[in-house]
Amino acid sequence: MRLFLIRHPLPAVAAGTCYGRTDLALAAAPLACAEALRPLLPADAAVFSSPLTRCRQLAELLHPAPVFDARLRELDFGAWEMQSWDAIDRAALDAWVADPLHFAPPGGEAVADLRARVRNFLAERENDAAAAILVAHAGVMKICVAEQAGIAPDQWFSMSFEYGTVTLIEDGRLVWHNRSGQASAVPAIAGRPTSGMG
Repeated sequence: MRLFLIRHPLPAVAAGTCYGRTDLALAAAPLACAEALRPLLPADAAVFSSPLTRCRQLAELLHPAPVFDARLRELDFGAWEMQSWDAIDRAALDAWVADPLHFAPPGGEAVADLRARVRNFLAERENDAAAAILVAHAGVMKICVAEQAGIAPDQWFSMSFEYGTVTLIEDGRLVWHNRSGQASAVPAIAGRPTSGMG
């Protein structure tokens, strides 16, 4: 199966803000993004999307009837949502860094919880022969890469997905990463370490 992973366009949120499940608007209309990505995507593929606005609006431009699935929502940061990263308790952040898979922010979920729901979604697609397009968030995309391409945790945790770009996984292999309509692929495991959510 070919899996096309699209990160939503830039959301309307201040830089340095922790956000995951918060339903943010986009910083700009997504039509130009959709038109740039369309040539990179199979015309007849099903489109699955997070129901959050920043994904939904792009998905609706890419397909007349996208399937919205709550399992594709971003990580829930609980009490950290919409706080500046600098305002979050340093000890709590250190605890997250020490155990990024299992630590959950207060009232939120752990990456292991995110992984379980995305894994459940992917299991339902397991026998699909056709290509599928996912419009989602960086955290969800990291899990998809981990599950579908066998990337080690120390690599998928630090992967960076650019806004409004597409990454292709085919037959268990990461084929290209962070492609837009104007640029060529960048190396598959590239970019600075990042919290990678949103």
